[in-house]
Amino acid sequence: MTHHYDSTPIVAIATAPGRGGIGVVRISGKDLSGITRALFGETALKPRHATYLDFKQADGSVIDQGLAIAFKAPHSYTGEDVLELQGHGGPVVMQMLLTRCLEAGKEEGLRLAQPGEFTQRAFMNDKLDLAQAEAVSDLIEASTEAAAKSASQSMSGAFSKVIHALVEKVVHLRMLVEATLDFPEEEIEFLENAQARERLLVVKQKLDVLRRGAQQGKILRDGIQLVLVGAPNVGKSSLLNRLAGEEVAIVTPIAGTTRDRVKESIQIGGVAMHIIDTAGLRQTADEVEAKGIERTWQAIENADLVIFLTDPHAKQEADELRGRILESLPPKCPILELVNKADLLGQGQIISKDGLLMISAKTGQGIEDLKQKILEAVGWAGPQEGAIVARRRHLECIERAAEHIARSEQFATNGNNSLELFAEELSLAQNHLGQITGKLLPDDLLGKIFSQFCIGK
Repeated sequence: MTHHYDSTPIVAIATAPGRGGIGVVRISGKDLSGITRALFGETALKPRHATYLDFKQADGSVIDQGLAIAFKAPHSYTGEDVLELQGHGGPVVMQMLLTRCLEAGKEEGLRLAQPGEFTQRAFMNDKLDLAQAEAVSDLIEASTEAAAKSASQSMSGAFSKVIHALVEKVVHLRMLVEATLDFPEEEIEFLENAQARERLLVVKQKLDVLRRGAQQGKILRDGIQLVLVGAPNVGKSSLLNRLAGEEVAIVTPIAGTTRDRVKESIQIGGVAMHIIDTAGLRQTADEVEAKGIERTWQAIENADLVIFLTDPHAKQEADELRGRILESLPPKCPILELVNKADLLGQGQIISKDGLLMISAKTGQGIEDLKQKILEAVGWAGPQEGAIVARRRHLECIERAAEHIARSEQFATNGNNSLELFAEELSLAQNHLGQITGKLLPDDLLGKIFSQFCIGK
């Protein structure tokens, strides 16, 4: 698929907002010679070398002093001519320098870059495929060391290489099947000699490995949306504080203290956990508390994992709540039920249900076991060599490809009349895998993906 983009030169502040020792203004376009002359006169900028000079206004007054680095196409991040101006990182200085660049490039049509537009141009000019481009954003946004390492691997092309290798196997199998269609009298023998079914099994196995790796990668990238639920005063806020290691939620003996969601992000085993403490679930006439309870149900509907806290002395109430919570869980969302307040149980007392993990959010009893059970519940297998950071769309593409491979396997065993369907399913699987690297995505979807990037990248 051929992609098109607005090729007018673009400019943006490439460093994060706020004050810093260094700030960068970046320009990209097919030919920046006119803009460079307007900024620096006849001063020659040697490609890929830093030149120290004054950044001046049109009237010759100095804005700042810094480094100018020119990159000539195609040897640049975007594949176009790129000019980077590195000055002092004050927001006023950066804005003055940006305004001066726009003024200097007015005749060439220089305009402010849209979010992600530099990386989008790198993709359009074959400097990166889409999976690598997305990894650039993922590296910037990484919230854990493991996520940063995985994003770096994907940015270097590790994920893309796996996809390309798998696509090549699917394409080769398609060639065998479609060639067989031209010789209908020899279909069975031809496919057997070419070991088509064995090749299909290899594709299926590699796709399954890729899917498991992508599921782990999505956990690395997005973290886990973990929702604490239960009746009022079962210790949800105390558990949040215990997991966070600080007092982030108000704790009192009064039921209904938490009336709105309280959010805190922590790490467990290198995985980001976005914990939401919710209002206790009960019938109430209090309008404010009722609104908080409504938000609790909304949080459950968007959870990756629900932790249901129960009181060892309130079995009937827990049983009633459990059924309602199970009805509200999103597909494939696990629920982990805990008995809190273990420190209040006397010796010989029996908890409400055998096999449940007993904890004490007050004393810390069972918390380390809970952390391990959280990781197990979400399917985290631990840091893996060569792990990839995967997005939801990657998982969806892999899932659709796996569905078509499974259907193609059925057609491969149904005799002569199913070979065309066999080939069609392989083609559909190939298309879904190709969407991961962006070869088969429409321009409007590409624009939506890159719009989520930060400005200047």
